[in-house]
Amino acid sequence: MAIERSPSLRLRRLAAELRRAREGVHLTGSQAAKELGWSAGKLSKIEKTETKRLSSTDLDKMMDLYRIKDPRRREALQALAKDAKLKGWWSKYRDIFGDQALPDFEAEASVIRSFSTQTIPGLLQTPSYAEAIFLGGRYVSPEEVRRRVEFRTARREILTKFRPIHLRTVLDESALRREIGSPAVMREQFDYLLYMAQLPNIDVQVLPFSAGAHAGLAAPFTILEFPEPLDTPIVYVGTVTNALFIEELDEVAQYSATFGDVQGAALSTARSAAFIKEAAASMESDT
Repeated sequence: MAIERSPSLRLRRLAAELRRAREGVHLTGSQAAKELGWSAGKLSKIEKTETKRLSSTDLDKMMDLYRIKDPRRREALQALAKDAKLKGWWSKYRDIFGDQALPDFEAEASVIRSFSTQTIPGLLQTPSYAEAIFLGGRYVSPEEVRRRVEFRTARREILTKFRPIHLRTVLDESALRREIGSPAVMREQFDYLLYMAQLPNIDVQVLPFSAGAHAGLAAPFTILEFPEPLDTPIVYVGTVTNALFIEELDEVAQYSATFGDVQGAALSTARSAAFIKEAAASMESDT
């Protein structure tokens, strides 16, 4: 499976470009909507990426109003609008994760910073470990469990593709102590975690219980950063019923500071590897 471009990221970039162009000609949203003959709501949805389809005609009208005359820039914006309509490989799993998918943004991230508390992060899970997690919740059909595992496993390709993303993950010790599935499942998961931690683009740190209270006690979260300056970082927070994507710069900055705090309190990558080996040995001796 080839990693594809992110439609959501391109829609987000297009919206940022158009909003900046509107502000560049000193038009408010309501003023621009009036000039375009649209409702204020239509323009607002475009700028907030609440509508995924922008026709080439409407885009031309906006670029004319915003005095975007450079043919190359107009062509680039039209290409963004076209790409935003495409579907990534993850779209076939939409019945599982809903309208917004984390892989939609992971596909083009350059750096992912993840803090996990109760389980190993999804990008570092083995299929057996992921299956055990899904079987541990409310009953779902074997077919749905299979598709959930397949979806989660497919996401891992971003770690080993031609230009892999850099994953910096901090694991709370509880993620290592909680037995998921069986001792055999955990042994395989620990081995895989240690193997992946040796890759140059992956940093795994453990936040031990001995660290006491820390800034990340509230909830696990993931910060995604992108290579393009216009693509500002996004914070992903998983919930019981849905996924929360946070884009406000001040809130993203708070999460970034929190990650810095938990990373600073965590063990080094070398000491974390030794800690994981000890946790694996302890679990085996207990069984």
